[in-house]
Amino acid sequence: MRLAEFKNPEQELERFQRRLAVAGGLVLLAFFLLFARFFWLQVIQHEHYRTRAEDNRIALVPIVPNRGLIVDRNGTVLARNYSAYTLEIMPSKVADLEAVIDELAGIVDIQPKDRKRFRKLLEESRNFESLPIRTRLSDEEVARFVAQRFRFPGVDVKARLFRQYPNGDLASHALGYIGRVNDRDLASIEKNEAEDNYRGTEHFGKTGLEQKYEFELHGQTGFEQVEVDAGGRAVRVLERTPPVPGSNLVLTLDAKLQQVVEKAFGKRRGALVAIEPSTGGILALVSMPGYDPNLFVDGINLQDWEALNTSEDKPMVNRALNGAYPPGSTFKPFMALAALETGKRTPQQSIADPGFFTFGGHTFRDDKKGGHGIVDMYKSIVHSCDTYYYVLANDMGIDAIANFMRQLGFGSPTGIDIEGESKGVLPSQAWKKERFRKPEQQKWYAGETISIGIGQGYNAYTPIQLAQATAAIASGGVLYRPHLVKYVENINTGERTLVEPQPLRTLPFKPANIEVIKRAMVGVNTEGTGARAFAGAEYVAGGKTGTAQVYSLKGGKYEASKVQERLRDHALFIAFAPAEQPTIALAVLVENGGFGAQTAAPIARQVLDYYLLGKLPKEAAPEYEEVDEDD
Repeated sequence: MRLAEFKNPEQELERFQRRLAVAGGLVLLAFFLLFARFFWLQVIQHEHYRTRAEDNRIALVPIVPNRGLIVDRNGTVLARNYSAYTLEIMPSKVADLEAVIDELAGIVDIQPKDRKRFRKLLEESRNFESLPIRTRLSDEEVARFVAQRFRFPGVDVKARLFRQYPNGDLASHALGYIGRVNDRDLASIEKNEAEDNYRGTEHFGKTGLEQKYEFELHGQTGFEQVEVDAGGRAVRVLERTPPVPGSNLVLTLDAKLQQVVEKAFGKRRGALVAIEPSTGGILALVSMPGYDPNLFVDGINLQDWEALNTSEDKPMVNRALNGAYPPGSTFKPFMALAALETGKRTPQQSIADPGFFTFGGHTFRDDKKGGHGIVDMYKSIVHSCDTYYYVLANDMGIDAIANFMRQLGFGSPTGIDIEGESKGVLPSQAWKKERFRKPEQQKWYAGETISIGIGQGYNAYTPIQLAQATAAIASGGVLYRPHLVKYVENINTGERTLVEPQPLRTLPFKPANIEVIKRAMVGVNTEGTGARAFAGAEYVAGGKTGTAQVYSLKGGKYEASKVQERLRDHALFIAFAPAEQPTIALAVLVENGGFGAQTAAPIARQVLDYYLLGKLPKEAAPEYEEVDEDD
């Protein structure tokens, strides 16, 4: 039998008290830590978490402003906004988006592109914002949905503004178009530190004036302070800051004149730029064919995009600003002025023209077989004598020609208020060294200068450069920056920010020399190559025809009927009127149009007849839609 072990009660009590003390200490420590955390959150960090809670409770919803209008010099609206119904979904109130969209597709037409756009918007937006799944609903579609609205909580029909170009493709290359915001647009917005102002904005100017004046047209985004619940659902609007509409653009462009030009071109390809010589204001800027900018507003479909980009006529190319062409004989008046200013010729100095000029074993031929006989400067312009300018170019040399033409703006962007203008090619020895890599290609040969004198060779200028130089002659030697916007109008205050005429420079030419050239250009239309096109005109106009070779004949005779249409010569014409005090100067280019006197000059005549006399062509174009500025 084992002896019973007796426990010591005092030791057991002491051990229990120690355990109780440790447990009590741990409890007190826990309460102390809890209190410290509570104190940290409720006292020290009170303002921080109060602000965060307020931010979670209140959301800022952007209100996109009305985009500014674009109107011509007479108030005709060229770009406006209109209201249309959209079918919109508030994602925070919809449990299964895809299922709801599938059900909606049974009521209204929802295409795959609509779903794709909605998903993109969903990624970029907060869940309490209302997002469009279908835009521009018909009245019938609205009625069908409204009848079943009870089935779709979180889905509603709303009115939104859309951009519209009411005259279709009229002046499309000048106006440009807007499209959905992409990464390049976002970079531009960030560069201008305008991220807050573009919250909620879906569209951005892509080309033309819509792009150049995007931040003036856009306006100031407004905001609604919306109270939301824990699930992100909107409860009520607490405060509203209304948006400020964008400014209107009032153009120097004359929409009716623009229409006359486009009608005159018909289906021919080409460009025309008409300028007010005393200000540089663009009266008409035409590139044919054009395109309908309405196609791009809500995202162009694949078929239309492919049609525009694969078209042999290249309707998306702005020929007036980006097409670089040899100026042909329209270059001769400027060559003659260069001869007078550099002292290489006097107006009376003559040459005997046998119909050709031989240099370095190569014969450069005149268009007129047998030549023009004795030719002075006046006759060289009026009857477009090539031989006169072959000899002149050889006497001047390429760098002297380039230095003079540079003053008139050839080979440099004009600075018009549209992005992406080409600078063309003003050939010189320095240009050739920079242009070519091989040493044998970099050398300038004297024989290359000969064809430069008649506007061929490496010469390549844009129609707007040609129009600007013609306007400088018409104005007596002042070179203005061409511009399309007359003033920017703040529709809230009525304040107008004028685009002042900006003389780039006053050319250091003798007035008597300019008058010699102007008088000869008047002779072109009264007794020379432009006389037929201007027969019976009720005003006196100066002009110059031009024909630019598209490909080398290699000594062969040019016969248009035997040449593929797109390899035929380009037709050109420059003009100003009325001769005594010009109010309009222009340059016309008809691609593959043949002789300038046959195709380009008649277009110029129609333009001047309308602008100076109000006369429309015999088959007047139908009037385009007139829109009140308030609409």
